[in-house]
Amino acid sequence: MDQMIKMKNRLSENIMTAAVEAVAWERVTMHLLVRLEFYGNFFDEDGLRFYAVDRCYHARALYQKKKESDRLYRLSLNVSNTGDDRALPVGSYFIYVCRQDEILAKCSAAPEILPDMEDFSRSFLHSNRENGYLVNFFVSAEKEELPFMLHVVHMKKEGMNQIRDRDIIFSILKSPFMLLKKNAGKIYWRTYYKLKRKKYRNHKKTVLFMTEQSDTLGGNLAAVKKQMEKMGLAKEYEIMTSARPASYIPQTFGSTRRLLKKLAKAQTVYLDDHVPLFDWLFPDRKTKIIQLWHAGAGFKSAGYSRRGHLGAPAPVSCHRQYRYGIAGSRQIGIFFAEVFGINEERILPTGMPRMDEYLDPAYRQQKEKELYELYPMCRGKKVILFAPTYRGKNRKDAFYPYDRIDFDRLYRFCGEEYVVLFKMHPWVHDGVPIRLEHEDRFLDVGQYPDINDLFYFTEILITDYSSNIFEYSLMRKPMLFFAFDKVSYSFSRGFHRDYEKSAPGKVCYDFDSLMTALETKDYEYEKVEKYITGHFDHIDSDASKRVLEWTLLSGPPKEIVKEIEMREAERKKMERLDFTSLSEI
Repeated sequence: MDQMIKMKNRLSENIMTAAVEAVAWERVTMHLLVRLEFYGNFFDEDGLRFYAVDRCYHARALYQKKKESDRLYRLSLNVSNTGDDRALPVGSYFIYVCRQDEILAKCSAAPEILPDMEDFSRSFLHSNRENGYLVNFFVSAEKEELPFMLHVVHMKKEGMNQIRDRDIIFSILKSPFMLLKKNAGKIYWRTYYKLKRKKYRNHKKTVLFMTEQSDTLGGNLAAVKKQMEKMGLAKEYEIMTSARPASYIPQTFGSTRRLLKKLAKAQTVYLDDHVPLFDWLFPDRKTKIIQLWHAGAGFKSAGYSRRGHLGAPAPVSCHRQYRYGIAGSRQIGIFFAEVFGINEERILPTGMPRMDEYLDPAYRQQKEKELYELYPMCRGKKVILFAPTYRGKNRKDAFYPYDRIDFDRLYRFCGEEYVVLFKMHPWVHDGVPIRLEHEDRFLDVGQYPDINDLFYFTEILITDYSSNIFEYSLMRKPMLFFAFDKVSYSFSRGFHRDYEKSAPGKVCYDFDSLMTALETKDYEYEKVEKYITGHFDHIDSDASKRVLEWTLLSGPPKEIVKEIEMREAERKKMERLDFTSLSEI
């Protein structure tokens, strides 16, 4: 075991002071504005570290620091992932300013923020809003300097009525049986998996491609699997697949048993999206789980970015188990890291495998020919593709408010120059209400399997909060954003970045503004190239190869490996810090 690092308590020497002047939140990231004052000959300001230390004198988190101005620092901490793929543990924390093995200052609260301390607190509800993760700020009144504290609590739903003695007795007798009934299936499947894993522990070079969102493999999963076969790796590796719509349809006993048998054999597992089974069944740590999430980079928050909104995951979930995720660029990796609750350096900028075929000129030429044959009304016309995301909580109640569209005005705009194709989100059950007199210029293409193909002959894309802008941007054509419900949508779903600044096109908040933008060709097209620069490190057809090289064959690039190792070394060092000298205060 590595030797503990005894931190030297130098607080009484008054080397410096630190005062929190402001508190702000950016989704799950806490930002503190801290002003430092130095006394005497202080040096090595760059070497300062800011630790959240609990009442047992253990450092549980290291704040990321950014110098705002002379002696003013912005400290940032993602409370859903403090660097070890878990949330900041429950407890009370002071913030200490340290340099190497010295404790130099304890953060206090600046007097001007004291009246608003309670307003800075934040609750992150999860598990259908029946449980919650709470971060509260307050001041310890034990000392004159008003030490700044944060207190983390995990909350569970409780009844509000007076509890009678017989209710307590009944609940005590009932609880073990209810818990057993609730968890019997999980216990059985965990045991089954462990036994199978033991049986297949020497099963070498086995890869499993799995989804719990559909009965077929598609998108990134299908592209990487196809690339494995193309590279001849099927001779070296056993390739298994599992595709079940288990996220919304109950599965049979036999289906789960077959999946767990495959999982027990697999050394590497590729996923696309959330796997509910992994929220409580934790695969062996030696199993390398790679998340190939289909989203390129939209606006909607997901995963841990949604904490506090419906659908937010529990503190421990499937997402915590990913060895790596993928993204289009290093610049946007931070959004994916926040979604999954894992460290940013483990989001590999491979690009999206499903776009390999999309960027193939020969494939595009063939698809364009097929599309004009399938939709002859588009020949000689400019195509407007109306492709928004759904409204509603989930797949069961998904809808789109068609009454927001003035079909008559849109039809008149088309004239002899344009046609409009409507491609609604697959979860939207009701088709587009196209009237008979509009059928020569409007067409519902909801049944067409791949929206990316439609981008080839699209002249203008109209969308809202969908991630389809990621692929379409590479067509370098204009986009319009019909965001009539931005306020309510952002409240219910949340955005993981500023909508207006990030949208690669003009944002319209009502249908009249949308039509005016179409009529005047006011697309704010200059935003497209800026979007491409930030979201794509590679624009080629080799994303699937990079995924395989970086996650299965040779490993990530050296600079990424170095970042991962540095983060791990920082974490291990923090675990060795001994702050018990503070008990002498």
